[in-house]
Amino acid sequence: MIEKLTDDALAVILEGLPGWVLREGKLHRVLNFNDFVEAFGFMSQVALVAERMNHHPEWCNVYKTVAISLTTHDAGGITQKDINLAEAINHLAGYPT
Repeated sequence: MIEKLTDDALAVILEGLPGWVLREGKLHRVLNFNDFVEAFGFMSQVALVAERMNHHPEWCNVYKTVAISLTTHDAGGITQKDINLAEAINHLAGYPT
């Protein structure tokens, strides 16, 4: 079983994870795109990566906005799996990791 990150470790990691914040005990990010098709295409790319990682986001799409929350349910919080997926999401969105 993968272990939940400590608050101190998470604070350091968040400094190097542009766009991500803590919200309700989860990593959270909102991304805006030019239109619905671009947003949905991005979600499709993330879905393929998430499936390969066997780690799936909680997310919501409204028109050109995608809101993503990451947590590892069986660890009871944020783990390295969430960080890895957040970095992959940033890469797909064209943001530095």
